[in-house]
Amino acid sequence: MVVKTHSKGYGAIGLHIGVTNVRRYFPKSIAVIELQLDHLQIQCGLDPDFWQGQPEIHDPRLCAWLESKHLHGKLNRNPIPLAMIPEGENSFRLQPVSLNGHARAKQASGAAA
Repeated sequence: MVVKTHSKGYGAIGLHIGVTNVRRYFPKSIAVIELQLDHLQIQCGLDPDFWQGQPEIHDPRLCAWLESKHLHGKLNRNPIPLAMIPEGENSFRLQPVSLNGHARAKQASGAAA
């Protein structure tokens, strides 16, 4: 799924998931998801408003990761699309989207292409 960066001002950056993606990928029974950010793996809580028309994820570690990427300096201007790829139950890998709209594949030794 494609999600976008979202700024709440004052440098707080998160993800806007989108109502359709929430319905499709996030059961209401879950309160926490796991995000894989390169080598970092974090757990993010989902607020009750997540299912009530405010499908956003905010976490200080996510914010720091987004700022550390090549997106630095662009985040507060316009939303940046990112690929959020299901990696298991309530687990997703987040990675940049290339210009053609596909997730940029990362080469890993021993990983299937």
